[in-house]
Amino acid sequence: MKSHVVGALILIVIGTLFLLNNLGFTNLSLTRVLVTWWPAILIAVGLGLLFKRN
Repeated sequence: MKSHVVGALILIVIGTLFLLNNLGFTNLSLTRVLVTWWPAILIAVGLGLLFKRN
């Protein structure tokens, strides 16, 4: 159940960033962030799968 909470929180944070960007509250280039941080995203997903309990 803990992995569901983490996944839900990640989706909420990403959705909030998109919403703030669309409303003009931030000047964040989401594509630039993804291009810069994609290796860290892969590592996080891999660690999540490694420590996931079935």
